[in-house]
Amino acid sequence: MGNGKSDLALPLSDLEDYGRRLRSLKTRMNHTKKLFESHKDDIGDGSVNDALSDFESKWEDGREDITQQLDALAGMSDAVVREFKKLEDELTKQVDEKMKVEDKRGNKGEKSGK
Repeated sequence: MGNGKSDLALPLSDLEDYGRRLRSLKTRMNHTKKLFESHKDDIGDGSVNDALSDFESKWEDGREDITQQLDALAGMSDAVVREFKKLEDELTKQVDEKMKVEDKRGNKGEKSGK
């Protein structure tokens, strides 16, 4: 404080990217069964495929909770970005309007002085 720096700095592009990355993670996480099945013939050993299938069925139990949490985090990230941009637009609009009022006052003074 007092050093001329803003007290609030928000890397919006990073936050926007965060929401996208969370959704991508969710998508990839929900495709493990297809991934395992696509490599079934490559693995060859039935016990490995059985273990992967067992993992997938047990993973299903926790996946829904994780999916909901990822959706919530991505949604919060989107909301912060959206609201911060709205605030920034409103502040910009207010500054622009203030500058127009000051310009009009400055122009009136110049006309009366001539």
